[in-house]
Amino acid sequence: MIEKLQALEDKYEELTKLISDPEVIADQSEWKNLVKAHSDLEDVVAVFREYKKAQSGLDDVRSMLNEKIEDDLREMAELEEDELKEQIEALEKKLKMLLLPKDPNDDKNVIVEVRAGTGGDEAGLFAGDLFKMYSRYAEKNHWRLEILDAHYTDLGGFKEVIFLIEGKGAYSKLKYESGVHRVQRVPDTETSGRVHTSAATVAVLPEAEEVEVDINPNDIRVDVFCSSGPGGQSVNTTQSAVRITHLPTGLVVSCQDEKSQIKNKEKGMRVLRARLLEKYQEEQQGEMASTRKTMVGSGDRSERIRTYNYQQGRVTDHRIGLTLHKLDWILQGELDEIIEALSTTDQAEKLKQVDA
Repeated sequence: MIEKLQALEDKYEELTKLISDPEVIADQSEWKNLVKAHSDLEDVVAVFREYKKAQSGLDDVRSMLNEKIEDDLREMAELEEDELKEQIEALEKKLKMLLLPKDPNDDKNVIVEVRAGTGGDEAGLFAGDLFKMYSRYAEKNHWRLEILDAHYTDLGGFKEVIFLIEGKGAYSKLKYESGVHRVQRVPDTETSGRVHTSAATVAVLPEAEEVEVDINPNDIRVDVFCSSGPGGQSVNTTQSAVRITHLPTGLVVSCQDEKSQIKNKEKGMRVLRARLLEKYQEEQQGEMASTRKTMVGSGDRSERIRTYNYQQGRVTDHRIGLTLHKLDWILQGELDEIIEALSTTDQAEKLKQVDA
């Protein structure tokens, strides 16, 4: 591992020189690639340097302990030795995690699809609550959010809402949100005060670049129709909504959020590319495909990854057995504690596989 880390540090130093070279800067395309490669190595190199410094300190302390020194100095040196050994152990674990193969989609933007599941109007309202939660989380991270398509319910919720989130690390954080989310609460329309259980499904797809998914124009059929739902007279009476069918796979995407047919088609193609990328990746990794399908499920109450209980003010993530009594806080977009716990568990499982 040390040899590999040293090679990465050498590469990092080489890149540091290159990105400052005027001749390299002149070629903006190449320079951007080098800057990205330099940035990708930054974290692991910083931790490796910290590790080497701690290891050097430990060598010095052990050398001191091999000499004849006064008792009080020996006691201090032994205490420092223990601290450095703990520090080195923690840094080694961190380095192992940083060396784990990176998910190639982690740096991508995401397309999130939230759909009302079991529960009628209440499920639609809950889908709206989830959309607000992700909107606030995106805002907190200074990410840009754009609605690609939305189908509203009469009470102001969503039958379905599809949106794009653009920002650094968006997929790496939001990928754990795929699955069935369940809510337990007393609806506003419930006169007897009885708690209802409803569900909504969330699917998080990495956005695909055009170069990653090449769609032959002859492989798609585009149908246009009048939009429905809120949007005013011009949206509802002109054929601005678009339905795109990918003939080889049968995938269908519709988009009606914009007044312009052209813009709706552009948004629809972004969603189609994301779904095709996911389909191709799932075909290549059958195990991942079955795992995701199990997680996303059908929207039934019994299939869940997380429960939001309003009566008790708690949120429980069933995959890792984490319960937080911070419902209001989480619905305001404070998702970091849950996401970090999921990420840590995921990394720990990967480490076990590496060490096995």
